[in-house]
Amino acid sequence: MHFQDLIEKKRDGGTLSPGEIEALVQGIVSGEVPDYQISAWAMAVYFQGMSQEETQNLAIAMSKSGDVIDLSGIQGVPVDKHSTGGVGDKTTLVAIPLAAAAGVPVAKMSGRGLGHTGGTIDKLESIPGFQVERTLPQVIEQVNRVKAAIISQMGNLVPADKKLYAIRDVTATVDSIPLIASSVMSKKLASGAQGIVLDVKVGRGAFMKSLDQARQLARTMVDIGQGAGRKVVAVLSDMNQPLGRTVGNALEVREALDTLQGRGPADLEELSVLLAAHMVKVGGQADSLEEALLKVRTLLQTRAGLMSFQQMVEAQGGSLDLTRPDYGLPQASEIAGVTFTNQGYVKAIDALAVGRTVMRLGAGRERLEDRIFPEVGVELHKKVGDRINSNDIVATIYARDKSQLAQAAAEIKQAYTLTDTPPDPVSLVFDTIT
Repeated sequence: MHFQDLIEKKRDGGTLSPGEIEALVQGIVSGEVPDYQISAWAMAVYFQGMSQEETQNLAIAMSKSGDVIDLSGIQGVPVDKHSTGGVGDKTTLVAIPLAAAAGVPVAKMSGRGLGHTGGTIDKLESIPGFQVERTLPQVIEQVNRVKAAIISQMGNLVPADKKLYAIRDVTATVDSIPLIASSVMSKKLASGAQGIVLDVKVGRGAFMKSLDQARQLARTMVDIGQGAGRKVVAVLSDMNQPLGRTVGNALEVREALDTLQGRGPADLEELSVLLAAHMVKVGGQADSLEEALLKVRTLLQTRAGLMSFQQMVEAQGGSLDLTRPDYGLPQASEIAGVTFTNQGYVKAIDALAVGRTVMRLGAGRERLEDRIFPEVGVELHKKVGDRINSNDIVATIYARDKSQLAQAAAEIKQAYTLTDTPPDPVSLVFDTIT
């Protein structure tokens, strides 16, 4: 097969057959297709798009391009949860323990943060002793025993996607819904879960800035998963302001633990409970979403989710002290409050700006090799709709060096927009795609 023919076909708006897509993916993995031809094909897709069938065939072909995780040894229906990334998004740390407490087995592979978005693995590694590296037999044994495991990626999963994404990243072709959807879902399919709950973030701090784009991406991913025989649901949630009140690894773990005891921010609790309920329903532990929501809320009230989180941490070598307010997590050496001289109502908080500030404090990476400082971050005491009076402490900066405090405080102030009158409330959840 001549790969130039596939480029021409897609350039001219044609539809690639399953065999042509399979040959393309195999050529990407083997190196038979040179980078410049992959780039040309990706650009053709960027402008011409792909049909739903093409997108599904691409996701399935990429999912089989490397190792495929076999979770058949897990008792029950293994369910995965995936977020498209945001600022302060620690729902995995709340939703998975709640789902596990409801009897849903969860074997989740998570990633590290890059840029302004946080990574679940980085957050968990702020827990002293927590081990993210696990073999498949260890994962299956742990999930059968305590129902949950969150690990870093194992094996050689979806090498075709790794190669394709690296090329998209340097050729301005990342922002293509068929390529985004097939990239995300190829990893989910290769990870072995039979149920998948997607949290598609929308807004300033998310990859998808508009609701229409996010809805299209969610629908495409759900269709891919269902076409591959998986149970999939997607929730579209707001990321115009950070989720919860903390941004930073140890701070977010602390907030998740507070939430599992009913002491967390209302928005984090609401979204985490909803995602956990969808996991419970997809996992066959409830016949309706209403039944699943009731079950999850009960588990939250009884702190069963907290115990589930503690069991998972202990199973992976971690140590938490639930009797301490800081849970034994790393603490910042430099702490300073951010105050405003003016007053008004919070109209908006730029989630992207907050995420970038926290990254520069050392909680995130500009490059994969950058060191993470688990103790640093920002805590927001005022969110959209809250009233700010003169000299109120609006936020707290947690840093490793006193020289970082002034710049971080100035950036956080800049991220806030105030207004004289209370803004209209904004929904946390925009839509659900099933």
